[in-house]
Amino acid sequence: MKQRTLVLGLSLTISVLTGCAGTGNNTFQQAATQNRYEPEKAAEINMQLGIEYMRRQQYDIALNRLEKAVEIAPDYADAYNALAVLYDQLGQSLEARQFYEKAVSLDPAGSDIHNNYGQFLCKRGNWDQAHEHFMKALDNPLYRTPEIPLTNAALCAMRAKNYNRADKYLRQVLQRNSQSPLALFNMASLHYEQGRYSDAQSYLRRYLRAGKQTSETLWLGIRIERALNNYDRVAQYSSQLRTQYPDSQEARLLNQLERP
Repeated sequence: MKQRTLVLGLSLTISVLTGCAGTGNNTFQQAATQNRYEPEKAAEINMQLGIEYMRRQQYDIALNRLEKAVEIAPDYADAYNALAVLYDQLGQSLEARQFYEKAVSLDPAGSDIHNNYGQFLCKRGNWDQAHEHFMKALDNPLYRTPEIPLTNAALCAMRAKNYNRADKYLRQVLQRNSQSPLALFNMASLHYEQGRYSDAQSYLRRYLRAGKQTSETLWLGIRIERALNNYDRVAQYSSQLRTQYPDSQEARLLNQLERP
């Protein structure tokens, strides 16, 4: 069966409030284009607008703003990081890689940049390179969210079937936050993949005390309980999955599993 894991998103900082990128805020737009005396600030505003448009999937406007940011401040590493994320979302891997390399060259200690580049490389099966960038993200002692690259390093290790490394990093996340829903779910998934079904069940129960039930957690629960021959629980989870998430990929997988 296809392995499913909950994943962390890319690290893009945005301080622009929802609505600032709309057409009604002329003052904000002017600050992004007319601030000749503070180019770094103008570049930052353009980058933040680009990220907001990217999140709205208005990619043409996002690209325009991000290109404006690097035009104003050619050494602005965070803007190249955002451009790399945008080109990756557009399916243009070559350009994305080039912008990641540019961002890294400008800010070798940039933890968010290394975390994003690690995810990019992991998606393409470059396990060792990805791991190297996740570790570089952790090298910065001032990084406020080390659990993000730790979790992503664990998820990448799971994709590479390096279960010992994945276990190591997820345990480090849980040492920092024993109630991390993401780490608990993926520990359950990891133990299921290893055939340690009772441990998987225990971690999933811990997850359910910290997080909410989703189609992914229900599907994992179904497989764990099937492996443990707990068919009443299988029926309960299956009913929840079909009722609450009838159009989900996990519901389709359940239907395939139950076909005669």
